[in-house]
Amino acid sequence: MKDSGSLKFAKIFSLFLSMLKVGLFTFGGGYAMIALLENEFIEKKSWITKDEFLDMTAVAGSAPGSIAINSSTYIGYKVSGVIGSVVATIAVCIPSFVIIYIISLFFNAFLAFEMVQYAFKGIQVCVIYLILSAGIKMFRSLDKNLFSITVFFATLIAMLLFTFFAVNFSTALYILISGCAGIFVYVLIRQIGRKGEKKE
Repeated sequence: MKDSGSLKFAKIFSLFLSMLKVGLFTFGGGYAMIALLENEFIEKKSWITKDEFLDMTAVAGSAPGSIAINSSTYIGYKVSGVIGSVVATIAVCIPSFVIIYIISLFFNAFLAFEMVQYAFKGIQVCVIYLILSAGIKMFRSLDKNLFSITVFFATLIAMLLFTFFAVNFSTALYILISGCAGIFVYVLIRQIGRKGEKKE
């Protein structure tokens, strides 16, 4: 029992340190965090599978709240239940909370530094890479069938057109529409399957 308890504590502590690291080195919001989460929990620790990670990203993106917090909570729960979800959520928030709190104490003076301005420009470029890298990895892991490819290209074209014509369209709506399309295709396939069974 003691060994089991110490192993559980070690896993939770490892989860805490991993989430702390992810929270510390994530710049540019939740979508930039996806690549770091994938590297930490799939490639390094193998605590979740690629399919689970894709499902988690879809759920975290469509659920209310930040995708970063939602993803951390899910991974924490997957690793160590309710305690893991609480630990992971707190750990991922600590770095940003501490840094923002310190910056807020002397915000104007902080932004006045020319070096800081150039650092932010460099970080912005890095954020684009992180999001693109995560997207490419997720696309490679995707089950490539007619439906998924159609949804992917339809979303891509819609995003490009809306951006080009400066149409304000929420990313949450892309997720909801894609989810509804998935449900529609699922129901349609089941109906066709039932009709086929009746004919037989």
